[in-house]
Amino acid sequence: MTPVLPASERIDAPWMHQSATRAVIEALAAARPGAEPGDTVRFVGGCVRNTLMRIAVDDIDLATVLSPEAVLGALEAAGLRAVPTGLAHGTVTAIAEGRPFEITTLRRDVQTDGRHAVVAFTDDWAADARRRDFRLNAIYAAPDGVLFDPVGGIADARAGRVVFIGDADQRIAEDHLRILRFFRFTAHHGREGLDVQGLAACARGAQSVSALSVERVWKELGRLLMAPDPRAAVDAMRDTGVLAQVLPEGTDVALFGRLLAIDADTFLESHPIVRLAALIGAVETRANAVARRLRLSGEERDRLVLACGHTPRIVSFLSLREARRALWALGREGFEDRVRLGWAADPKSRTTPQWRALLAMAAGWVRPELRLRGADILAAGVAPGPSVGEVMREVEAWWIDADFTEDELSIAERLKAVAQAFT
Repeated sequence: MTPVLPASERIDAPWMHQSATRAVIEALAAARPGAEPGDTVRFVGGCVRNTLMRIAVDDIDLATVLSPEAVLGALEAAGLRAVPTGLAHGTVTAIAEGRPFEITTLRRDVQTDGRHAVVAFTDDWAADARRRDFRLNAIYAAPDGVLFDPVGGIADARAGRVVFIGDADQRIAEDHLRILRFFRFTAHHGREGLDVQGLAACARGAQSVSALSVERVWKELGRLLMAPDPRAAVDAMRDTGVLAQVLPEGTDVALFGRLLAIDADTFLESHPIVRLAALIGAVETRANAVARRLRLSGEERDRLVLACGHTPRIVSFLSLREARRALWALGREGFEDRVRLGWAADPKSRTTPQWRALLAMAAGWVRPELRLRGADILAAGVAPGPSVGEVMREVEAWWIDADFTEDELSIAERLKAVAQAFT
């Protein structure tokens, strides 16, 4: 029988009482008239863990004894949208007031190979808990907030410990991705360092992560890099050989560490791509290789390659004019990325306030606009066709060199001079 904690062991948070949450709970509970709601459906995973740890809750996940088909029927009967996101694994997504709720039927593993699992549905809450990854992720809360803790996750959540459920090697053999999840959850939630037994198991299974899809690898790695301070986790990944498996270019942990120190010092918003750039040493050829292998999105690839580029050159002693030209060429985001990486690479960075000044300048920068249109070029006597674009580019190059002058007379005179060469 699933252990039930005393009634005093409960959570109570605003997200539990929101109308969308209650609508989903009531829809599922209605499928078993006469049963206690907490016997039918419970909150599980991050929403319970984060509430215990007093950090923000982003997603609300639910576990239920109802079959996936019964979940679909219950949601539809209540007028809620139901999306069969993973019926084979028991997962249905409910949409209430525009918000998604992932609902999964209680499961037990039938067969696993490290990448895929065959599951059977069950009504045993403890069996469902035992197949999960870490103890702090296997805490359930009834709709009234009463906690159910089959594997001892409450103590881990409150202490900030990330510990595998049962035998760590077995958990990893079931799903190799749990190695990366161990480091990611430790980076975000570990307040007592890395669990020794879990770390040893990850070291033993390090080579198994090479069998994972690159999309799953990047999803976990990207989330890890978004932790407030993932240095300890990344150092441990390097020491266990895991980092070499998923990111062989990720050798510059010193640059990575200095970038994190700058992030903490400046309170700038962190981004996994910038931290990835630091980890690979901000080397442009590495950036292209990493982007291809991890199958980054086009936007992610472009940002990584731009951050690791070297033209225009960004140094702490840029003049205001040079900084404005670099901002124009790179855009504010690209410029800030380059400044942060340049600052992290500067051996004198602790005594170089110019880096901070460049970031301050970028924060207040508004992209200038050349007040010149195609009609102006035609009016200057240039024939319609390719020449219009060539004249525009010539005038723009002069305008940039003139430090983005707003003098309309000067712009008109330059247009006149350039137009004469094309007529």
